[in-house]
Amino acid sequence: MKKSGANEAKGGRSPSEHIDARIKELGDWRGETLARIRSIIKQADPEVVEEWKWRGVPVWEHDGIICTGETYKAVVKMTFAKGASLDDPSGLFNSSLEGNTRRAIDIHEGDKINEKALKALIRAAVALNTSKRAAPRPASARKKAKTA
Repeated sequence: MKKSGANEAKGGRSPSEHIDARIKELGDWRGETLARIRSIIKQADPEVVEEWKWRGVPVWEHDGIICTGETYKAVVKMTFAKGASLDDPSGLFNSSLEGNTRRAIDIHEGDKINEKALKALIRAAVALNTSKRAAPRPASARKKAKTA
């Protein structure tokens, strides 16, 4: 089973190869942090699919986007696409808290990652994605689809 996106990203490289290159290119704490996050995601969900979207953003998917891994000068940001719908008992979300859908975790140089809590959050995001896919659409949505 292929663990990275089926389509090769620009430049003939797979999404996983692009992520490898980004980690190497950063060459500092941000690269180390992105590599650590990636490892945790893969441990939490061995079925995860890696993608490379929006001109250079690592994306992890399982029946929809789980999260992204953006790198900035002072922070590595994990943005959970449906984070507002996830329970976060450990209080990992510390950014993008005002939105109705997304939530993010900003990781700064020297921050310790609570791996156990992060794995639980990733698994919850996967469960949410898979439950949405498996859930039947409401009758009103089915009716609209038939008339379209």
